Amino acid sequence: MNKEENCVFCNIAEGKIPSAKVYEDDKILAFLDVSPTSKGHTLVITKEHFANFLMVPKDLLAQAFDVAQKIGQAMVANLGAKGINILTNVNEIAGQSVMHFHIHVIPRYDESDGLSISFKPAEISKYNPPAIASEIKKGL
Repeated sequence: MNKEENCVFCNIAEGKIPSAKVYEDDKILAFLDVSPTSKGHTLVITKEHFANFLMVPKDLLAQAFDVAQKIGQAMVANLGAKGINILTNVNEIAGQSVMHFHIHVIPRYDESDGLSISFKPAEISKYNPPAIASEIKKGL
C-alpha cells in the first residue's frame, strides 16, 4: 500500500498520530477534523496515499464517497444538522492544504455558523462555452 512518510494523514491512518475516529474499514478512515468549521466536521480519507481526488482509483473513490454520505446522514439524524457540505479540494490553488486525498463532511446548523462557501459567477459568454466544452471533451 502506498504511504508517504511525512504525510500527516498517512500517519493518522497508521495510528502514529491519534484521532477521534468516526469510521474505519480496511481502505477508508474517517475522523474529526482538528480544526473544525462546525461541530462534527469530519474528514474521510483513503488509507492508501493519493495526492488528491484526481488520482484516486474509481472504485476506491466510490467507497470514500459512500462513507461520506453515511456520515452526512448520521450528522442530520444524530447531531441535528440542517444541511451538509461535502467538499474536496485539488491542489493548493483550490484550497488543498494536506496533499493526501480527503473529503470534508461539514454539518451545517444555521446561517450564523460562520462558514461561507461562495462563488462569484461570471457571464458564461465571456468564456466561449462551445470552445471550452470541446477542450474538456478531448480529455474524456
